[in-house]
Amino acid sequence: MNRRPTTRRFAWIPIATVLVGILHSPALAAPQSSATSGGAAGRIEQGSVDVYRFSPEETWVEADAERTSLRALLESLGEETISWYQHVMTLSNPYFEGRAPGSPGIERAADYLAYWLDRSGLEPAFAGAFRQAFELPLRTPETIGAGLAIGDETLREGEDFLMLANSGAGEVVGSVAFVGYGIEDGPEGFDSFGDMGDLSGRVAMVFRYEPIDEEGNSRFAGRRFSRHAALAGKFGSISKRGASAILLVNPPGVSGGANGLDRPRRGGLGPTADIPVLMISPEAAERILNATGGSRRSMEAWRRMADEGEVANVNGPANVAVTVELRRSVETSNVAGVLPGAGPLADEWLVVGGHYDHLGETEDEDGGVEINPGADDNASGTAAMLVLADRFSRLATQGELPASRRSVLFIAFTAEERGLNGSRHFMLNPTVPADAITTMVNLDMIGRLRNDELLVAGVGSGVGLLERIEPALADSGLFVRADPNGRGPSDHSNFFGAGIPVLFFFTGVHESYHQPGDRGHTVHPAGARKVIDLVGAIVEDLMTGPAVEFARETPPPAQRTEGRGYAGVRLGVRPGLAEGEERGIVVQAVSDGTSAADAGILAGDVMIAWNGQLLIGAGDLAARLREHKPGDVVKILVDRDGEELEIDVELKASEGGARRGN
Repeated sequence: MNRRPTTRRFAWIPIATVLVGILHSPALAAPQSSATSGGAAGRIEQGSVDVYRFSPEETWVEADAERTSLRALLESLGEETISWYQHVMTLSNPYFEGRAPGSPGIERAADYLAYWLDRSGLEPAFAGAFRQAFELPLRTPETIGAGLAIGDETLREGEDFLMLANSGAGEVVGSVAFVGYGIEDGPEGFDSFGDMGDLSGRVAMVFRYEPIDEEGNSRFAGRRFSRHAALAGKFGSISKRGASAILLVNPPGVSGGANGLDRPRRGGLGPTADIPVLMISPEAAERILNATGGSRRSMEAWRRMADEGEVANVNGPANVAVTVELRRSVETSNVAGVLPGAGPLADEWLVVGGHYDHLGETEDEDGGVEINPGADDNASGTAAMLVLADRFSRLATQGELPASRRSVLFIAFTAEERGLNGSRHFMLNPTVPADAITTMVNLDMIGRLRNDELLVAGVGSGVGLLERIEPALADSGLFVRADPNGRGPSDHSNFFGAGIPVLFFFTGVHESYHQPGDRGHTVHPAGARKVIDLVGAIVEDLMTGPAVEFARETPPPAQRTEGRGYAGVRLGVRPGLAEGEERGIVVQAVSDGTSAADAGILAGDVMIAWNGQLLIGAGDLAARLREHKPGDVVKILVDRDGEELEIDVELKASEGGARRGN
């Protein structure tokens, strides 16, 4: 849902550990009073559910791992459950490298899925192929190569320099123009450029922050920095003068600022540049500026000159070479097969899917890399899709399906973790008519059923949809939390946004969510069988009978404010478009004194979800605001430099309906 082999090598799990992991699971737990046990009528509870907080209680039983038969346990659950478990264990194997888009591992996973869809007898979904390939823009371009040299001396990446996230690509050889703090409109006429003029063909070296006093504090703003310290402004001033590359360096002696070599966060760097942009260490900067053997100064001396604005036209040596080669996109694929329908309903479609990508490799505490296997998220849903594809293909071959039935697209989406990109690409490039899709069923994290408690969301996305599936829910013996909302941080949101009814099946978050511990031995085969059987019953019903009509949401009148439909509350952000179809809403700016500013939301943050519901765009944000009144506290999930943070925001009243952003 919305790290190469680790340096601490991946340890294979002893079979006894696997057995304990399965036996110590909710499958063998004593029935709880809050849910029905297997065989009893299911219980349905309607209401909105925050998916990020839906985490049913785990119940465990002790087991004798030495004497209990793993084979007997799995065989008692049936062949489909064995197949499901094998798929999960395979897809979460380190051989697949955590299935990050663009990695060799996800390509192997795509081959694996295509093999099983073909083996099950499904037809290729994409013009004779099981894959739908597309270019996925990267949130942060990957460095293919970066270099910095002073004459014949080659500097070391990671020690002497780093490529910044807004860097463009290019190969530059030229002289250095030292531009101090890169400020052209400072207080009292402060100007770092003077009469420097055109910088074409030059490599501009610039200090971070702004002029400081003897205590290291800003001369413009005291202990804090003023707007003149913003990197986006510096880079813009340098770029418009035609510089061919930029070298950024932390000045020595700054109070409350970074020192040495570090990487500023992406949100403050401004737009992606057309030229190489590197962060260099103060030591490397000093070597560059003094390389000609002329006037040799320490970096502190260079900084003092810059503090006084006396550095305009100070030129460094020639023969500085800067090289950056980038990859801005990777190729990745959705994988899908078709079970053709029959009779009058054959031209209508049902979609059953789940994403097969995951986080890939991440850095561990020791600076190495470790794999995020993604067993529950979402090898579990992908495996369930494969099992259902095989089941219905077999039933069709045996003549055990109705003579009139809809066609079914069984699809594994890529790049869900990057922002629902695979399902978005499919909806923009459908291989079946989008208006012929009657319902989309999404399986995301169905591998850790606990206490027989299951979330089924989207039950209000179709007219009469809950009533339609209620018999299957009751027969499942599960405690079903039925959420009417068709939005959510998973692939069904893109179908819902296109006016298609959706159902989202989810067994909840847990301690291993988006962690390296989400490994194959932690899933719950007995619980998965219950979910698969429930989904199978619902899919079989949706293949026949009347098509489900999309239920268009209309905010209740009481939630609207007077005037032109403006919200009664204001967040205080200016939303922008995310680069490369990045998930969520980029915060371009935050207004002082607003709800967002008070809560600590920053420019550059990407707002992903609102009270657990995916934020699709600025219009969606406006709709969420209209649902609240002053004083309400909402939880906004943001992505800040690749780290997800949940922020509590107390909403303030709009200022007389004036709209200066959301």
